[in-house]
Amino acid sequence: MAKEASVTERSNEALLWETLAAIAPGTELRDALERILRGRTGALIVVGHDDVVDKISTGGFPINIDFSATRLRELAKMDGGIVVSSGLEKIIGAAIQFVPDSSIETRESGTRHRTAERVAKQTGFPVISVSQSMQIIAVYVGGMRHVLEGSPAILSRAGQALQTLERYKKRLDEVTGSLSALEIEDLVTVRDVAQVLQRLEMVRRISEEISSYVVELGTDGRLIDLQLQELIGALGNDRELVIRDYLESSRDGYTLEQADANLASLSNDDLIDISANARAVGFAVAGDALDALVTPRGYRLLSKVPRLPGAIIDRLVDHFGSLQALLAADFDDLLTVDGVGESRARAVREGLSRLAESSILERYV
Repeated sequence: MAKEASVTERSNEALLWETLAAIAPGTELRDALERILRGRTGALIVVGHDDVVDKISTGGFPINIDFSATRLRELAKMDGGIVVSSGLEKIIGAAIQFVPDSSIETRESGTRHRTAERVAKQTGFPVISVSQSMQIIAVYVGGMRHVLEGSPAILSRAGQALQTLERYKKRLDEVTGSLSALEIEDLVTVRDVAQVLQRLEMVRRISEEISSYVVELGTDGRLIDLQLQELIGALGNDRELVIRDYLESSRDGYTLEQADANLASLSNDDLIDISANARAVGFAVAGDALDALVTPRGYRLLSKVPRLPGAIIDRLVDHFGSLQALLAADFDDLLTVDGVGESRARAVREGLSRLAESSILERYV
């Protein structure tokens, strides 16, 4: 049952962000909602239609006309709620009285908001409530409630988050560069791996927060989105590659998916703890275990060799077993791997040599 509840929560969260994207600045629905706010009439809008919606609807009249901001605004002047299609193509009905199950729990006090929350829970569709007295727009999806804010407030928070991300990214680059040099020298410890994973998770979390602001900002968030992509675009799948490099050094039975999920589920307090990050991917951290040496398999550094397909990287790692064995392999050794011809063998040999030289130089110069 707990697993089903978790799946439902994730589904509702995805639906909430889809709805927020549909009512972001620059969309026709947002234009309609702002017109309603300025007109001080209030509104209750159900975004979706099925038999359940019909069952809890009384009165009103069917319309089934094409959606537009001005039409929605005019219909909101009447008493009752409005039903629009999920894709916002049609306004299906207006002046409707919704009578949801009164036994459904609600935390709201006002009549319109209580109805909105209950309708959202009973139908599974997003419900938008525009408060006439408080001049706010609230979105209800399942048991979640989100109050829309103006772009200036969101832009301010997004700007602060971008500054934080910049600092996180700078520190991530430092520990990642250090890890590369240590991998070349075969001096990596569990602590070094955990520090990189910690920073990768920090960057992921702040990036997701900024992405949520971009969704809410709509057309107002284009510059924020460009800055975000510039900061994180080069990361690619570094998180997955680091885990794959060291998973075999951790406890048996851990999979890539489990390790990744464990990192994502760490609380903010645990994320600060290096030991918690190490445990998340399966390392034992009792005693001096954080300073125990571990050997990478080579996925991450091989991914930095230009134009080297993932399938070839997998074969190279499977064949040699570790980064140190790959670094020690000569041209003829590389040719024994299936799919590695002379040009690829040369590219791998030269690519790893350049990476080794640059990593050592960055560390000690």
